[in-house]
Amino acid sequence: MRRATAILLTGLMGLCSCSAGASAGPLKVYILAGQSNMQGHAHTRTLEHIAMDPRTAPLLQAMCTEDGTPRVFDNIWISSLGSAAEVKQGKLTAGYGAAGRGPKIGPELTFGIYMQKLIEQPILIIKTAWGGKSLHTDFRPPSAGPYQFNAQQLKRFKERGQDLTQIKKQRAQATGHYYRLMIEYIRAVLKDIQQVYPGYDGAQGYELAGLVWFQGWNDMVDRGTYPNRGRPGGYAQYTEVLAHFIRDVRKDLVAPSMPFVIGVMGVGGPIDQYGPAEQRYKGIHGGFRQAMAAPASMPEFKGNVTAVFTENYWDPELKKLAAKWEQVRAQRRKLNRDKSLTQAQRKTALDQFTAEKITIRELEIYRAGTSNAAYHYLGSAKIMAQIGKAFAEALAATSKTVNQ
Repeated sequence: MRRATAILLTGLMGLCSCSAGASAGPLKVYILAGQSNMQGHAHTRTLEHIAMDPRTAPLLQAMCTEDGTPRVFDNIWISSLGSAAEVKQGKLTAGYGAAGRGPKIGPELTFGIYMQKLIEQPILIIKTAWGGKSLHTDFRPPSAGPYQFNAQQLKRFKERGQDLTQIKKQRAQATGHYYRLMIEYIRAVLKDIQQVYPGYDGAQGYELAGLVWFQGWNDMVDRGTYPNRGRPGGYAQYTEVLAHFIRDVRKDLVAPSMPFVIGVMGVGGPIDQYGPAEQRYKGIHGGFRQAMAAPASMPEFKGNVTAVFTENYWDPELKKLAAKWEQVRAQRRKLNRDKSLTQAQRKTALDQFTAEKITIRELEIYRAGTSNAAYHYLGSAKIMAQIGKAFAEALAATSKTVNQ
């Protein structure tokens, strides 16, 4: 009887072991790449603002414990280059955003949380993000060829008496530099995964399960490279180079069918909700967003590239309050220039102006919810958390399509 029981237990243990190995499969590796908004500039003090909205409160519960402490996730590992002065890696938690005046978060926190929930197994995130970088030069992929100055740029250089040979040399040196850094770093991490994730079993192997690209600001505002921005087709070059980027990343990482998500620049929110002061930006912002999302509609990328419009996660209330607070700041500057007033008079006048423009409750919400400028999504954890979750859901859906 004992021998039969032992045999039965041994068989069951073997069956369980095989099932666990089969369900786990290769380690899923996800790449997050881009510029400052992929780094993330949402200070962790803005996490509390997430709970102020019933729609987003569940996000905070997933991110933090009941006492508000950011959770540390034992089955989500991350290695990050570019967001801080040095490589940062370990278990996922808050603090993997941009360095300086931190700790901060980017999309990586909720991306990791919800991606792991969706696939129900440990994951590794490799994040490569540098602020202030363009696709047309800094991240330019090899197959896009060298950067070509347009006629307007060449004319401007000549009018200014600049050394065209030196300018071209400097541009050639800068072209593709961060693309190469990204690829080299990803390869280095994959070569020694245990350095990041000590429990990784090399026999298990890994799978490059997807890449999220979240960039755009430096291209959108570059009127030199895109002289016709704001007009139909003004950002067509961005679409072309991004398509090359997708192809080259897949080729260089030997992942020809790797799912790809484009995080479409969305600062300011939906353009149909722009106010009077923003109307002059509608053509530029709208045109760029269309160009950025366009590769997802190309026949070769059908079903394996998805665009996520981050404008959908913008916070209109914070935007409104930020505009009110900017009026207060402008009034402060105006009063400070008035030398006929005493310091006490300036304070009284500013307090009165502030009370007329923004309520105490509105000011509490604004201070709780923002920590940076509009081009960094107001440094809002509420916005970043929703974006990260959306990236995970889009990538999971794209992966299902690719694997069908």
